[in-house]
Amino acid sequence: MQTLYKQYKLLPSMGFFIALVTLTFMSVNVNALPSFSRQTGESCSECHTQSFGPNLTTFGREFKLGGYTMGGGKGLAAKLPAVSGMVAGSFTNTQKDLSGLPDNADKQGYNKNNNFTFDEASLFYGGKIYGKVGALSQLTYDGSADRLALDNTDIRFSDELDLDTPVTYGISINNNPTVQDLWNTTAWGFPYTESAVKPGPGASALIDGGLSGQVGGASAFTMIDNLIYLDAGGYGSLDNNVQKGFGVADAGQQQIDGVAPYWRAALQKDWQGHYFELGHYGMIADVFPARDRSQGADHYTDVAVDATYQYLANTKHIFEIKSTYIYEDQRLNASRLLNNVASAGSTYLNTFKINSAYTYDQTYGLTFAYNKITGSQDTVMYSTDNGYSLYRPNSQYFSTELVYVPFGKDSSYLYLMNLRTSLQYIAYTQLNGINPGAQDNNTFMVNGWLAF
Repeated sequence: MQTLYKQYKLLPSMGFFIALVTLTFMSVNVNALPSFSRQTGESCSECHTQSFGPNLTTFGREFKLGGYTMGGGKGLAAKLPAVSGMVAGSFTNTQKDLSGLPDNADKQGYNKNNNFTFDEASLFYGGKIYGKVGALSQLTYDGSADRLALDNTDIRFSDELDLDTPVTYGISINNNPTVQDLWNTTAWGFPYTESAVKPGPGASALIDGGLSGQVGGASAFTMIDNLIYLDAGGYGSLDNNVQKGFGVADAGQQQIDGVAPYWRAALQKDWQGHYFELGHYGMIADVFPARDRSQGADHYTDVAVDATYQYLANTKHIFEIKSTYIYEDQRLNASRLLNNVASAGSTYLNTFKINSAYTYDQTYGLTFAYNKITGSQDTVMYSTDNGYSLYRPNSQYFSTELVYVPFGKDSSYLYLMNLRTSLQYIAYTQLNGINPGAQDNNTFMVNGWLAF
């Protein structure tokens, strides 16, 4: 989300941004601490490798597995409601002016290059609700879409069995497949900040954010002996009136026919600070394209494998490697029959992601990432009218990110807030089938992200 608003957009949004920042600095000490830290009495660096952001440590994964209910905080801070806030803004530059702006950006008066944007403001409920039930729920004002909507939400019940072998079990109710996951290879994966006006791949797997916010689901999970993790459940599309109430309704959205089963399995092991995870997840869904039932449903089968390595023995020097591969089998018979949305009934999509990161003192971070998307040729779905070339969804790009997080440690002299600043550069070798000329979309982004 990176663009100068026209005057009529700039003033209200910037006013909202300034008001939130002002409230941050005017808050008394306990109000300015993130809710998880107030509840547990721990600094942000206990849960997050870079002291701020989604990327979790072993302690952070245990906190999430336990349903966000872990205590330990003391005094008035621990008694306050589990509410936190966040604001984020960016500057984005592309190598050449964009020929068109993605998503809703063209409606917001953004430039075709060199855009300052107020990306989002969020209000969170994060922590214990009652007993063994907790939640992480996000209400977000999207500066690009100029819309207030219910964002990622995960409500969890978690408990432990009194056995010789430790067993944790529970239920997650959420609105985005994989948002309940413990590892940063799925919904909470890199990059942790985005921009609505940066160019990017047009194709993605259904399980890779394609249903975010549009669905409701529940899954039952267990962790056995701190080694084997299992999770299984299902998702259905929210009623259109419910989606309108949550601010996520869109006439072009797909609708799940019945219930889409979801599953997850993973093995994890920590050898004296060397942490390993190897997992598999997937989903099967019958989907009515654009909610049109007249020609039946498309059929999607998504299967994925992922892996994580973290060196956490010395928090002065943290090393990480995370990778994901998703294969999506697409049977698009309904789309083919409806307005000729697709020319082929059977297609596929491959998604591969890998990133490696080094973090010094949980303050300075450097990340390198590689992403590749390939898929079947389709002269309709991937036509030039839809922004593709060569009738394929293929994209390939490299990312580099520098991060500075000044607060969030036990030793931080300022603990009223947390701040993450980053410089990110994305280099494309192919984008939406375009090979020569893909580098015109190379993107430089500066991002600021404040939580309180």
